[in-house]
Amino acid sequence: MGFLKEFKEFAVKGNVMDLAVGVIIGGAFGKIVDSVVKDLVMPVISAIIGSPDFSNMYMVLKDPASGIKEGMALADARAVENAVVFAYGNFITVAINFILLAFAVFLMVKGINRLKRKEEPAPVAPAGPTQEQLLAEIRDLLRKQQ
Repeated sequence: MGFLKEFKEFAVKGNVMDLAVGVIIGGAFGKIVDSVVKDLVMPVISAIIGSPDFSNMYMVLKDPASGIKEGMALADARAVENAVVFAYGNFITVAINFILLAFAVFLMVKGINRLKRKEEPAPVAPAGPTQEQLLAEIRDLLRKQQ
């Protein structure tokens, strides 16, 4: 079988196409969740904590010649030569984003499972005669023949 023909059979299989559709929808869904986190959730959390934005929360580990000033944006602090900046705010944002995405996927899967049609159980085949009943019938037939 030729390489191209084998690749075509692989690519056209249902599982590969389903995976491709899932990746595309997942990417779009990730953007929606990212927007929900950045535009809706993070402003509320930031208002409670008092910080305008988690992404600018950082700690200076090494500040050569006091180049980093109080309240400086993270990008500016990282731009200072030989400065070492521990940017924990980005991690908090990504962690909250992940938790919300996982929760949204959980709710989506739960909803899809609820919408699935309940499969009717296969009809139970009528029970045939037991082995003892068959042996008894054979015995009775043999007695009649004698």
